[in-house]
Amino acid sequence: MKFRTVLFDFDGTLADTLPICFYAFQQVFRTYDGRDIGEEDIVSMFGPSEVGIIKENLLQQERVDAAIEDYYRYYDQEHRNAVGVRAEMIDMVNRLKREGIAVGIVTGKARRSYEISVNYLFPSGMFQAAITGDDVVKPKPDPEGIVKAMNMLGASVRETLYVGDSDADIEAGIRANVKTAGVTWLEHSHGKPFSVRPDYEFASVSDLLHAVLDRE
Repeated sequence: MKFRTVLFDFDGTLADTLPICFYAFQQVFRTYDGRDIGEEDIVSMFGPSEVGIIKENLLQQERVDAAIEDYYRYYDQEHRNAVGVRAEMIDMVNRLKREGIAVGIVTGKARRSYEISVNYLFPSGMFQAAITGDDVVKPKPDPEGIVKAMNMLGASVRETLYVGDSDADIEAGIRANVKTAGVTWLEHSHGKPFSVRPDYEFASVSDLLHAVLDRE
């Protein structure tokens, strides 16, 4: 493989944050609607940002603004307790950048929750582009976010790889006409097994680095 740009999904791909997303959503729907929802139910809501999910699914619509604020409060509080820095992810990004590869993020997370997570987990300014759910009109599997990130980085379709853990990630990459990689290297992800086939599958960070940096 010869790539000059690697774009990553965030939750379940670079950060093991899905459990705290589930926790925060469960607290919100229990508090405001009096209903308990399972992780599979939450996954079925994925697509819009957290704000979009709450706006679309909360029964108590007159309380949606308060529910959104509580979501971020729960998300931030749980981040301190439940998500640790993963050195191998930082090392991977730094290695790619040292090799002259541009690295960016394309996530469905809202900008606010993305910044909470990235500030906890990664050094400042690590990513050269970050497109969140707030930056697009159409969420994944629409390719809008990938295309925007590529435009920001001056990336070509032929030399871009999009890495994610879900079918929506892989479909978005296919629709953007870039190569796709499905990853299963974190404990919590929502994309295994893949029903939309990626070009590559990686079970470890070292597998991706070996494949991307082996330019022979």
